[in-house]
Amino acid sequence: MNFSKRVSSVQPSATLAINAKAQEMRASGENVVSLAVGEPDFSTPAHIIQAAKAALDQGFTRYTAVPGIPELRQAVAGYFSKSYAIDCRFDEVMVSNGGKQCLYNILQALIDPGDEVLVPGPYWVSYPAMVQLAQGVPVVVPTEPEDGFLVSPDKLDKYVTPRTRVLILNTPSNPTGCHYDQKSLDQLADWAVSRDIFVISDEIYDQLVYEPAEPASLCGFWAKNKEKVAVVNGLSKTFAMTGWRIGYVLAHVDLIRAMSKIQGQSTSNICSIAQKGALAALTGPFEFVEEMKKAFVSRRDLALDMIGSWKDSFCPRPDGAFYVFPRLDTFYRGEVDNSTRLCQLILEQEKIALVPGAAFGDDRCIRISYAVSEKVLEKCLARIGKLLAKM
Repeated sequence: MNFSKRVSSVQPSATLAINAKAQEMRASGENVVSLAVGEPDFSTPAHIIQAAKAALDQGFTRYTAVPGIPELRQAVAGYFSKSYAIDCRFDEVMVSNGGKQCLYNILQALIDPGDEVLVPGPYWVSYPAMVQLAQGVPVVVPTEPEDGFLVSPDKLDKYVTPRTRVLILNTPSNPTGCHYDQKSLDQLADWAVSRDIFVISDEIYDQLVYEPAEPASLCGFWAKNKEKVAVVNGLSKTFAMTGWRIGYVLAHVDLIRAMSKIQGQSTSNICSIAQKGALAALTGPFEFVEEMKKAFVSRRDLALDMIGSWKDSFCPRPDGAFYVFPRLDTFYRGEVDNSTRLCQLILEQEKIALVPGAAFGDDRCIRISYAVSEKVLEKCLARIGKLLAKM
């Protein structure tokens, strides 16, 4: 078949591909452990599940408004208002099929063919592909592990051209777990706005920030610069609701209308039942989040201690999310000369699935998810360490 140049230029998601390979190996009888998928290993809280069941029992199974039912949009606005001390209205938010569709809708609404989008790397795997699907040009701005994989205004300045339209920020980061403090985040936004560059702040991990680091957001900056900032968030990570596909965005009312128009011609509303679950999540107790954070902190510290014992490796200390992103290119030798082949070797010999850093724009590293039990994590990292020592 003949496919469009647009779709031919886009690669499949590497994280989902690795997970599919691990599932295939499991199906053939191999005992494979995945440290590759970016989702919490906790169950969705019971009160959210009960709300979805009640929606089914009540026959809440028909189309809803494209940007979400009014009470859910009000709850999303309430979340932003309460969490970040801003005033926002329900018509300044909308709900989409995960944070991914929020990002996709924004880029489709803002980008014309040939427009450039600054993407600090390492980046979440879908950012460049989404820019390409909007017929834009992703411009990767590399960062260094010694700097915590954080970008600076001076670094961004080197990549700006007359075609630069958008800057994508992600904090805490997937894949690194590194996190901008509020001052640094505001400085980046100030830099962008002074150059008439729109900022998309992907804050899907905003509740998974670990002390002494503190949550940071561009919500406050948005309140003063509504036409230049959009904040993306969702429930996948915070409430272990990845399969529910619930994301939301805070933006200028005109951008919300434009995104709703795009969504109305693609997916329409998100699942009506999931919306009722989302409403319960945003208006119910948050104790679950604190319990999950405690577990992630313990696992992170375990991972850092074990990776720190690997000779010639380096891993910045992540302040959020549930990933570590160690630099391991000192182990590249012979045929194992990049992150993809190293991950293949680990999968074949140790039956542990990881994601190569090349998928995130940094071939020196690999991404390890610690969204597994401490027992499993410790066992896997010990096996990886032994394999690297042999190399």
